[in-house]
Amino acid sequence: MVATEPSLMPLHEAARRIRTGELSPLELTESCLRQIDRLEPEIKAWVTLDREGALRQAEVLAEDARSYRFRGVLHGIPIGIKDIYFTAGMRTTAGHQSMLQFVPSYDAAVVERLKQAGAIILGKTTTTEFALMAPTATRNPWNLDHTPGGSSSGSGAAVAARMCPAAIGSQTGGSTIRPAAYCGIVGFKPTYGRISTFGMIPLAPSTDHAGILARSVSDLPLILQALAGHDTRDPASATAPVGDYSREADLEPSEPIIALMTGGFLEKASDEIRLNLSEVAECLANAGARIERIPPPFSLDKLSRAFFTILTAEAAAYHREELINRPENFDGQTLGFLKQGMEHSAVEYLQSLEVQRSFRREAATILRRYDAILVPSTNFTAPAGLGSTGDPIFNSPWSMTGNPVVGLPSGITRGGLPMGIQLVGAAFAEGRLLGLAKWCERQLGFDLLPPILSA
Repeated sequence: MVATEPSLMPLHEAARRIRTGELSPLELTESCLRQIDRLEPEIKAWVTLDREGALRQAEVLAEDARSYRFRGVLHGIPIGIKDIYFTAGMRTTAGHQSMLQFVPSYDAAVVERLKQAGAIILGKTTTTEFALMAPTATRNPWNLDHTPGGSSSGSGAAVAARMCPAAIGSQTGGSTIRPAAYCGIVGFKPTYGRISTFGMIPLAPSTDHAGILARSVSDLPLILQALAGHDTRDPASATAPVGDYSREADLEPSEPIIALMTGGFLEKASDEIRLNLSEVAECLANAGARIERIPPPFSLDKLSRAFFTILTAEAAAYHREELINRPENFDGQTLGFLKQGMEHSAVEYLQSLEVQRSFRREAATILRRYDAILVPSTNFTAPAGLGSTGDPIFNSPWSMTGNPVVGLPSGITRGGLPMGIQLVGAAFAEGRLLGLAKWCERQLGFDLLPPILSA
């Protein structure tokens, strides 16, 4: 593959070149399809690939670009969509056998807004069953014997393998940030309610977020600009004003103040992950950041159990009818998980919601004093085999609070697998967090590619 192959460009660079006429949406789409043809037999990132539809749309958008008519900030950019979002005329399976032929009649809000911004919907990426536990056949581009993470498995693998410049995932526990870390790319979970989840098959509505996987922090403001905003169809959709995210992200801090969370919380990570976190903190401090070590919030000890109760109870409530009447339709892992949700009492559930509120208040107090909280993205690197998509233990706290999170690749283990860190920001301060993430990304200088790209 030559270095000028358009599919290798990060999204923000491809978008700029389309605007200047240096790159055609059709050239970019054809390049992505060539990359899919080359690597998909090994990676298995896609459930549905709309080759003909993508090429037709690329031709229309290419003609528009030649006439200097641009539909939005993502004009001509191919995007992958996690297979839990409704796509009109394109099947949405959610990784579930009874939905393998389900074709929605309307688009999810995320898909609507991508199209309005000029994006090309390339197809649907793999997901664990209902974004839960049952792993897909998708493989990690860094090492095909390892998982890419989940539940946004195909989205993470497709972006890492340069099959598309970006993809949409979701996060209820750790389903965007964890695949980003395992696949050596950038992940972003905006504030809860910032992006509408209308038309997304729910897992646990009180912690369901849309997520973004891309290759550079500079890609994220463009995608967020297209997706953010209130939606009356989503009861959890926030009314907070939408910022000018590209402008805000360009205002990088000169001396950021970052809270490094320590204590027993970090003991759940491997030695290599903890060493990498220390090296990241030292790197950022040497570049001018003030790093202050803080203990975990008091209620963090109770959070894991509370999260499990909320997740299982809300998931079981959504799937209750099929769970009772057609349990054989579920994968065994999913079925066992949902059955646990049916066993929780109302008291347990309400107590768990109170733990969630307490932790959210404690996190908000910390973030009034700091620009971000720094923690690892994962406790271990991508597990070997495809039997597990990993542990969300370092992600679920921020899904519970709803705070925005950017995940950055931060190093490679001796075994050649990526590691990552998370920056947790204040609620609805995405622009400020993206500016800090751009600054951190530049200091860390991670520019390695999966070995499969040079094979």
